Amino acid sequence: MAIRCRLGDIMKERGLSNKEVVELTGVSRNTITSLASSATKRIDYDTLDAICNGLKITPTEFFEYVPE
Repeated sequence: MAIRCRLGDIMKERGLSNKEVVELTGVSRNTITSLASSATKRIDYDTLDAICNGLKITPTEFFEYVPE
């Protein structure tokens, strides 16, 4: 896949657990777990907005383009 979610990387960089991200964003634990492990193929705009607001990041920081 050419576009990768960086949530797992961001969590590691900041020393955040799944539980802390859930509390900061209001997004379900299952969704955070799936996104952090790159086990999902899509993300809703509302979810992306909640994560970006909760973690004080932009979508550009959330996603990474990896040429194949």
